Amino acid sequence: MANMDKLVALVNSFASAVLSVGHDVGLNIALDKSKVSPGIKVPEISTAAVIGVVGAGSRGTIIIMLDESAFQNIILTMSGGMIHPKIGDDVSMSVIGELSNMIGGRALVRSSLGTVDVTPPQLITGSAVQTVTKENPEMKSFTLPFMLQPSGGLYLALSFKID
Repeated sequence: MANMDKLVALVNSFASAVLSVGHDVGLNIALDKSKVSPGIKVPEISTAAVIGVVGAGSRGTIIIMLDESAFQNIILTMSGGMIHPKIGDDVSMSVIGELSNMIGGRALVRSSLGTVDVTPPQLITGSAVQTVTKENPEMKSFTLPFMLQPSGGLYLALSFKID
């Protein structure tokens, strides 16, 4: 598989995994195709899950970033309203970790890239969490913005080096 084909497979696999897992857990989620962009470009977020990916001629990171409204929407939906969303709370954060695992696993199965290892999600919280990326011509980065109803933004930032 050519480098560009692998990159396209990864981006498409993760985008479809966010949508399918989101729908499976009851989220009303849609990709805002008009705002898909190269590079890492996200507004203010409050929570992020970082997953490392290595293997089959590729390595990189996937970052699932949520604004506060999306965080609350996801916790309430996935828990059936049983968990009160609170950023930094262990139970709320475990819900975000589980969602990240589900998205990562489904995407990698769909990508057909062969053997790939992923790290457990590292969860980051705080006010105005930002990504700081170093420009590297070998790394290709993309931001895929997803909108949740009734409110919230989930941003999928993908950075990969394909050998």
